[in-house]
Amino acid sequence: MTDVTSRPRSVTALSRDEARRLVLRAQGLLGADGRRAGVRGLLRRLGSVQLDTISVLARSHELIPYSRLGALDRTEIEAAYWSGDRSFEYWSHAACILPVEEWPLFAFRRRAYRARPHWHHELSPAAYDAVLTQLRERGPLTASQLGGAKNGGEWWDWSASKIAVERALMYGEVVCTRRSGWKRVYDLAERAIPAPLLADEPEDAECVRRLVAQAGAAMGVATRADLADHHRLKTAQVDAVLADSGLVPVEVEGWSKPAWADPAALAAPPRGRHRTTLLSPFDSLIWDRPRTERIFGFTHRLEAYVPRPQRIHGYFAMPLLSGGRLVGRVDPAREGTTLVARQVSMDGPKAARPMARALFEAASWVGCDTVRVERCDDTALATALRRELIHLGG
Repeated sequence: MTDVTSRPRSVTALSRDEARRLVLRAQGLLGADGRRAGVRGLLRRLGSVQLDTISVLARSHELIPYSRLGALDRTEIEAAYWSGDRSFEYWSHAACILPVEEWPLFAFRRRAYRARPHWHHELSPAAYDAVLTQLRERGPLTASQLGGAKNGGEWWDWSASKIAVERALMYGEVVCTRRSGWKRVYDLAERAIPAPLLADEPEDAECVRRLVAQAGAAMGVATRADLADHHRLKTAQVDAVLADSGLVPVEVEGWSKPAWADPAALAAPPRGRHRTTLLSPFDSLIWDRPRTERIFGFTHRLEAYVPRPQRIHGYFAMPLLSGGRLVGRVDPAREGTTLVARQVSMDGPKAARPMARALFEAASWVGCDTVRVERCDDTALATALRRELIHLGG
């Protein structure tokens, strides 16, 4: 295994701002090149788009292209993700939509799942085979169509068919090809994955090497911990392949840990317009909280699972990106055709205009025609924001 701590001194030094711009461009939030290929190109660029059950303005996987590409029709977003054999759902950073080209890269994880039991659920071989037979004979099905997802007890009280199909999913015999009413739709991998990709079974080290290279390209510049977190790898796995990943060592101003960058990103300085937009808390730009704080000096966490009295910024606070910086956040909701900013915080008066713009754009996207600010604890900032909203709506 390569000892990354004894690597040669970095040949490239980056300022904080240079590193931040590299990250933003890699994530498709600076310049036009990240927007030219649409949703499909964005998925390939990011490598993974996290799924989550929470839907406020929209579900998180819809918010990711919205934040980069603007107010696309939501049915077009879904079609771009799932039509044909373009993508599949699997465990990456979490449950994620992944471009189908990445199927071989997760062979190491599928093998690891086969090597150990899961969820402490008992399952007979007959139940497992019955699910595969149903999919083979009837085509793509949800867990309900396979015989029901639950036994009627707690959350993890799954039926035998649900246990079987989820186990087959983890093993790679079954693929989630899309979501229908938020239910997974399962199909046989032999039908859903193109044959050349299905037959490609790289060794574990090669899978990890390619995932580390992909993560580095998607992040622009990253530490070992960043690279590991992107696809939930172990740092030891990252260390073993870093030297062969194609990423190059860099020094970043203010970063206490060594970093690596995508050489293609270093070769072309980031240029172009910054996006002004609200971000999903599950956006890959900010899903790693320590990395977000290191790059943007912005502390953020999802409070949806925090008891209401303990919340600071709200249930689904969405950070505001403007001018390449995180300058505020808002906890949104919808009431009829009104987008309600239930709680707003901003870094200063200059953030009022981009916050107003972002709120109006989001409102229009989800079919709202007005914006109402419910709470902003700073009186002067609340006045400035309402003034900007009146100006935009006027």
